[in-house]
Amino acid sequence: MEQYRIRRVRAALLALTAAGGLLLTGCSGTDDGSSLSDSSADGSKAGGGYAPAPDGEQQTGPDGADSSDSSDGDSREVAPDPDYLSTFALDVDTASYGYARRTLAEGRLPDPSTVRPEEFVNSFRQDYDRPDGNGFSVTVDGARTDEDDWSLVRVGLATRAAEDSDDRPPAALTFVIDISGSMAEPGRLDLAKDSLGTMTDQLRDDDSVAIVTFSDEAERVLPMTRLDGNRDEIHDAIDSLEPADSTNLGAGVETGYETAEDGLREGATNRVVLISDALANTGDTDSETILESIASERREHGITLFGVGVGSDYGDELMEELADKGDGHTAYVSDEEGARKVFVEQLPQNIDLTARDAKAQVAFDPETVKEFRLIGYDNRRVDDEDFRDDSVDGGEIGPGHTVTALYAVRHRPGADGHLATASVRWLDPASRTPHEESGRLESEDLDSDLWDAKPRLQVAAVAAYFADHLRSRHDSTGTLPGNPGLDELGARAQRLADRTEDRAVDQLADMIGEARSMA
Repeated sequence: MEQYRIRRVRAALLALTAAGGLLLTGCSGTDDGSSLSDSSADGSKAGGGYAPAPDGEQQTGPDGADSSDSSDGDSREVAPDPDYLSTFALDVDTASYGYARRTLAEGRLPDPSTVRPEEFVNSFRQDYDRPDGNGFSVTVDGARTDEDDWSLVRVGLATRAAEDSDDRPPAALTFVIDISGSMAEPGRLDLAKDSLGTMTDQLRDDDSVAIVTFSDEAERVLPMTRLDGNRDEIHDAIDSLEPADSTNLGAGVETGYETAEDGLREGATNRVVLISDALANTGDTDSETILESIASERREHGITLFGVGVGSDYGDELMEELADKGDGHTAYVSDEEGARKVFVEQLPQNIDLTARDAKAQVAFDPETVKEFRLIGYDNRRVDDEDFRDDSVDGGEIGPGHTVTALYAVRHRPGADGHLATASVRWLDPASRTPHEESGRLESEDLDSDLWDAKPRLQVAAVAAYFADHLRSRHDSTGTLPGNPGLDELGARAQRLADRTEDRAVDQLADMIGEARSMA
């Protein structure tokens, strides 16, 4: 388990934290001073959570121990002492879960590197209250695990419900479609074409669509075109798509952003929708290089990226990096049911925005919390001091979304009182005005056992534990405290599916069963 030692912060810092209503960061602490750190190879801070001691002061743990002393025999690398904060950019990606579902259905265990626990957790509906306007509500709860002194804490953020399609701003969508040879496989280009045709029928007359294709080079098939009176032309352009040669993803993305900029509409949601297996093999293949040339467009014009992955062989890492750097999110579709969910049922939340550059920060109380660990969000960490720096990139979130972050939290024995304060900060999508909301958690709120808690909290826990198994498949109990093992997880998932009557939870139970058969 990736654990970070908690150190006692001076009273002034604690007062500042309380006054600011800061949240939990994306790091964790342990009393032994050890860390499987977020720091980079050169020792610099990469992910947030490390707070250096004031000049001239020795770094100490909560009980006054010198953090530099590794004489306890712990072989793990010792990192600078972290603070009590956990800061990360919000993320509503679900592609990792969708791809794992397809891989398991094909009789293969997913590569552990493609398993991102937060995307498993965020693939399921939650029960949070929703705000009336743009922005977020904040829900903080949790329950005790079967492991002594350990709980799972759930930080839940929800946007307003998706409005009727007539009430949202118009959309200007540039579809960037991979027509390389690998897209000829059934369930790739054919599924993309059917999905885009269905999505076109769902869009309003005042929405606009442009189409760019790419194989060994990129081509602008359709400039930005209003749907009013032009639906047949758009359908003809989609129907004409045929697989070609190699995959020059860089050319496709660059031409797509140029097309989006040329067709930019003030007051509309301007978004590039990239549909690809992300198996780049020609031209620029590195996400940093691919997006470097269009960085100014996305900053100056607010153009966001929605990545839709397809195919049994799928460049998961590249697609995720593109979406993160392109101020967007990803989904994965493998069949008609999944495509309908992404392009029809979730259409408003995938094309509209209610918050820009959204970041969360959680502040744990050192008097009651001994250790903590953010589950997932490994590449979404933000430096703690950048929580209120609105020039630092966060996540772009649409209506009808929920964002869930789970923490494994170890309590100080016998300690009662305040455990954590969770805050979210975002910019209004139109005015760029910053806003914040917060929620608190007390120790008495965690009296119940996890498997007696709210059904949706249990679903989130099962999803996280399952992802933990897939990432550490050679460890029968995983790395998270209280992980009951695949046999019990499968039984609990099935009971939750029956209780919630949720088809998605039933599919989760099936996935766990498939993983058990290959264990």
